[in-house]
Amino acid sequence: MKKALSFMVIRVFILSFVFTVPFPSTGLDLGDIRSWQEVICKDGEYWSNNICCKNCPAGTHLKSACTVPGERGQCEQCEDETYTEHANHLHRCIGCKKCRPDQEIVQACSHTQNYLCQCKEGGFCTPEQACEMCKKCSRCDPDEKAVRNCTATSNTECKKIYLPSEWSPGKGKFDLKSPLWKQHKYAIYVAIAVPVIISVLLLVVGAVYIYIRKKKQAGGSEDIGLKIEEGKTEHTHRMGGLSLIFSPPRQYEPFPELIPVKGEQSLRSCFHYFEEISSYHHKRFFRELNLSNNVIQNCEHMQYEDRIDHLLGIWYEKVGKCANLNDLLKALLDLDQRHTAESIQEKALADGHYVLQESL
Repeated sequence: MKKALSFMVIRVFILSFVFTVPFPSTGLDLGDIRSWQEVICKDGEYWSNNICCKNCPAGTHLKSACTVPGERGQCEQCEDETYTEHANHLHRCIGCKKCRPDQEIVQACSHTQNYLCQCKEGGFCTPEQACEMCKKCSRCDPDEKAVRNCTATSNTECKKIYLPSEWSPGKGKFDLKSPLWKQHKYAIYVAIAVPVIISVLLLVVGAVYIYIRKKKQAGGSEDIGLKIEEGKTEHTHRMGGLSLIFSPPRQYEPFPELIPVKGEQSLRSCFHYFEEISSYHHKRFFRELNLSNNVIQNCEHMQYEDRIDHLLGIWYEKVGKCANLNDLLKALLDLDQRHTAESIQEKALADGHYVLQESL
């Protein structure tokens, strides 16, 4: 009897020790049961209907999940102009994004990869920056020479041409017949002309300033008027018979207002269009929609497409009935992502989810 009692006390002690020792953190929310279940699955598998299934191969998407653990469900090949680059369990393939007008196709879209684009000749985009549009290749100044030509991913690199030592001050006059003078004469012209032009401009500005001060001291006043013509506002400054017109900066036309065809369904049908947002900008985009950093970071374990759809769903629940596609497009415009916004707008109109307000 004493042995049985001692054995029971030892078991209670061991169990109390096990349940009081903290388990190592996995970085998952304890309330997220699905995330804990997914830990059970091996790499390359996903959790569905209480079992682990193998991912579909690249170039396909999931049509129906498996019914036997460790096996692959029914996969379907991607349609034309869609792709999946890696093994996945997406319910639809990703649409291929076509090259912009300032780009050329390097590799066509296939079932396993998107279009591969690069800037056309004369333009470039650096890989470490988001490429909304190709920048124009620079040209070297007359006193420079190109050490590396412009490519699709890098700008022209120029190097300053320094004058030979025999041309430095104190070495005597230039030999205008020497080949060195012919090679560098344009650089010398520029070096002489620029200071002269700047000096002349400073003299003109100084003369105008003195003229205005003398006129004010003489009791005169400047005639400053406001000219309104054909809906345009121009500030006219008249000075001694010379009229200087200052026009306000040009305003771009506002983005067209879109009207949903089927209310909430139209908006949710457009969520997958926002997968076009580059991974470089997506966090800034959702911060623009007033989602917290914690909410955004909690979705980083998801695949990119699922993450976009999930965060837009959170935004919709937060905004409620006031949510509309126009606010999402405006957020892109505020981030200077006009090309992406125009692409999403075109798809929403082409697929019949929205119509322009002016067409009603």
